[in-house]
Amino acid sequence: MGVAFGDLIPREEVKIDYFSGKTIAIDAYNTIYQFLSIIRQRDGTPLMDFKGKITSHLSGLFYRSSQLLLQNIKPVYVFDGIPPEEKRKTIEKRIEIKQKAQMSWQEALSTGDLEAARKYAQATSKLTKEMVEESKQLLNAMGIPFIDAKQEGEAQAAHMCSKGEVFVCASQDWDSLLFGSPRLVRYLSVGGKKKLPMKNIFVETTPQLILLEKALSELGINREKLVWMAIMIGTDYNEGIKGIGPKKSLKIVKDAKSLSECFEIAKSTVENAENIEKIFLSPEVRDDYFLEWLPPNPDEVKKILCDNHDFDPERINSSLSKLCKQLNEKSAQSGLRNWF
Repeated sequence: MGVAFGDLIPREEVKIDYFSGKTIAIDAYNTIYQFLSIIRQRDGTPLMDFKGKITSHLSGLFYRSSQLLLQNIKPVYVFDGIPPEEKRKTIEKRIEIKQKAQMSWQEALSTGDLEAARKYAQATSKLTKEMVEESKQLLNAMGIPFIDAKQEGEAQAAHMCSKGEVFVCASQDWDSLLFGSPRLVRYLSVGGKKKLPMKNIFVETTPQLILLEKALSELGINREKLVWMAIMIGTDYNEGIKGIGPKKSLKIVKDAKSLSECFEIAKSTVENAENIEKIFLSPEVRDDYFLEWLPPNPDEVKKILCDNHDFDPERINSSLSKLCKQLNEKSAQSGLRNWF
């Protein structure tokens, strides 16, 4: 979910070709959850193979990654590791929300209300260990690298961006900025759409680029105070202070010299606030990784998608042919090592 900064953070709409030739660290869980939520049938049922196994995540991952590669963009997916203990309550609450949504979905189906059924179904999305493993196998077959973070994937991606090993972090959440990523892109897709909250309405989206230094400069604060704002608004690790939103939290941090002083001004506090501040400012990350893009293995991709999960061979062959042809042309033009 991340922090609800609303419209306070400045952003710039850019075309997808802005990222051509660049490397992007993608928040894997955030992205795959989007696929599981959106790629569904009219009644909310996710895509499935003939054995009844969900395949929405594989469909989204294959086609989205192919589109990025065709745009000369190098994606690297970063998967979450073991979440901090402070996130336990949020995880438990999400499970409860999914259980309630599951009941509402079934009720809507029983009454034939397909619009409500799809809405509730999207909130039931679950990312299992099997889905994560399948996603990694597909990325391997496509020649796309992935990294398992120590804790939060966004923290790892931000660390890589700060080191200059990737150009930008891609996520729908704002947390990458709190973790110190110099750049964040939201709505990263080719001809993408987003669903309006609580409505079965989709609108066209354009990638949004957010620059951390520009955002901090316009807000008149530093990153530490941005983290204080987030803690007061509410994060994945804590509930916010009642009655305090983005604008009020900004005013408070500008007047405060410490997190504790923020709470004095707000006349309230947040449990484990210092630990939460540390999670954002000094996150657990790793440096023992190697980024390498390899040529796709069409046979392995088709085995995973078509043989194992009943994807249409004609469509997959068409996408793979187009992808391999373009990558081969690029490698011939610039030298194999410059791309792979």
